Amino acid sequence: MAAEGRDRGSPSSAMGQGDQSAKKQRVEQLPNGSAVKQEVVVHDGAGGAVVAEVNGARVEVTLKMDISVLHCPLCFSPLKPPVHKCKAGHLACGGCVADLPGNQCRRCEHGGAFDHEPAMDAVVSAARVECPHEGCGRYVAYYEASDHKSACLHAPCLCTEPGCGFAAPPSALVAHLSAAHSVPVHRIPCGRPNKIQVPVPCPPRRLIVVTGDDGRHGPVFLLTLGALGAVTVVSVVCVRADTCMVPRYTVKMWANGPPPGPGSAANRKTDTVLADVEAVSSSSPGGVALEDLTSYLMVPPRYLVGPAASKELPLHIRIEKNISA
Repeated sequence: MAAEGRDRGSPSSAMGQGDQSAKKQRVEQLPNGSAVKQEVVVHDGAGGAVVAEVNGARVEVTLKMDISVLHCPLCFSPLKPPVHKCKAGHLACGGCVADLPGNQCRRCEHGGAFDHEPAMDAVVSAARVECPHEGCGRYVAYYEASDHKSACLHAPCLCTEPGCGFAAPPSALVAHLSAAHSVPVHRIPCGRPNKIQVPVPCPPRRLIVVTGDDGRHGPVFLLTLGALGAVTVVSVVCVRADTCMVPRYTVKMWANGPPPGPGSAANRKTDTVLADVEAVSSSSPGGVALEDLTSYLMVPPRYLVGPAASKELPLHIRIEKNISA
């Protein structure tokens, strides 16, 4: 590959090709006279791929580089726009430059003022790495990789059962909980009310609710039924990365009391208890305590149905994406 030899050793020019807004294509000639347009996408911290288009066919060659060139030498974190450069060519991130007395470079013998370097902004914005979480497949800017990894919807979540230790993305965790721990799974459409009949045993009981337009491929929620004295408590947690803030989900849970008995006022309605909460997110949903929740549903004993030895809660639930967030 003649193209490979010409590109080796020029990471900064190669790294500036990954984003359409900052893409600079370079046309070269192969020995047979064919034109080659080259673009670069970084696959990981140690290498990448030069994507070439030869007469309409895509060709990839491996490109390695020292990833330290994308790190600030002052704070050792990935450089991110705005990137600054002193007169001697030393780079620094905007945050570090703001903390320097007089905006002077500490690496220069006699100091030197930093200026914004738009060319490096393009380089660090175009340098992209693939998310390591299975099932994601997204390429994100290298300087945003750490934040994305911790908030990715495919980040592993821990099994809710004590002592298990299994960790997997939410969809795989659902399959594990059902197969390994016999946790009931309810698949319901998003945005519509649904009724599920839930046994109320002691100790607390957990169940998984999967939402979505088809009731199969949406966000995952863990519902836990516990007790505070004689009152049944129902809590809900969205199973995903702790730092994943969007989209937000509103969960409405309610239960209807027994119908009015004989002799009640003619216009008396059936009592209802309702909780309208914004679900918190956690990658360890089984460990979220009641005090860490925004709210939960509290159901009096008379709302339960069935014989004393096998009471059940007729639970109504509606989960909606919070479009106003």
